[in-house]
Amino acid sequence: MKLIQSSKTTSHSPKSRSLIETAWRQFKRDKIAVLGILILSLMMIAVMVGPWIYVIRPTEIDFVNALSPPSWKHPLGTNDLGQDQLARLLIGGRVSLTVGVAAMVVAILFGTIVGAIAGFYGGILDTLLMGLTDLFISLPQLPVLLLVIYLFREPIKKNAGPEVGIFLLIIIVVGGLNWMSVARLVRASFLTTKEQDFVTAAKAIGASSHRLIWLHILPNVLSPVIVAATLAVGTAIITESTLSFLGLGFPPDVPTWGRMLYDAQNYLETAPYLALFPGLAIFLTVLSINAIGDGLRDALDPQSR
Repeated sequence: MKLIQSSKTTSHSPKSRSLIETAWRQFKRDKIAVLGILILSLMMIAVMVGPWIYVIRPTEIDFVNALSPPSWKHPLGTNDLGQDQLARLLIGGRVSLTVGVAAMVVAILFGTIVGAIAGFYGGILDTLLMGLTDLFISLPQLPVLLLVIYLFREPIKKNAGPEVGIFLLIIIVVGGLNWMSVARLVRASFLTTKEQDFVTAAKAIGASSHRLIWLHILPNVLSPVIVAATLAVGTAIITESTLSFLGLGFPPDVPTWGRMLYDAQNYLETAPYLALFPGLAIFLTVLSINAIGDGLRDALDPQSR
């Protein structure tokens, strides 16, 4: 009997990594971005889970303990009505982060649609849409924001309620005034990507304009959109805090971080902790989001790899 022994050679080819894996490996090298994710995660866990653990009601009034400094009973002190600041900070974080994410969705959605249409079709449509974008960029945002709030605040409160109405008004206005940079980024990416060979091949086999935009070009230009989305959250949180600080945001019984700063402005000398903790929460949240955005920009940029 003749035995034939075949030797098996195993070839160790380099493992192909997907875009997400490669971006994550690059992102992990940025220690500041990783620290930003850690801080933001802790903040989100605190505002989501904290009110279930720290069961003191944020609206509970106790004039006996009004303006109490931080103690074991009230870790962050109390305000002029004796309301616990930690409970208000946790509940206010939910509102501020929700407004930031919702306004970001409005800005990214509108900016992506405008940029995609302008970059794909070009011509007179591109000129009109970019002219509209330049018009919005030239508008002074804070005066326009205050004007819209003054004009539509009371009607929308009557129709949708004081809390839901103000929430909808703020996210629409804030998102509607922050879509322009996204539109320009998407347009520039579309102008470059639509000339690629794979788009030309898709056109040759009869792909429709809708299919070219949503299935072929848009997935390849998501990198700047993702970065812009992270930065838009921080911008929206700052804008909502500014409105609440000016007394034009949510009602006084809704303790957003900006509203807490507004309530603390008269007690900066006697009770500085009233402004310290909500201001620190805004600072850490926005700083961590910006760090994540910078890390994503470097991780998703092919030239950096």
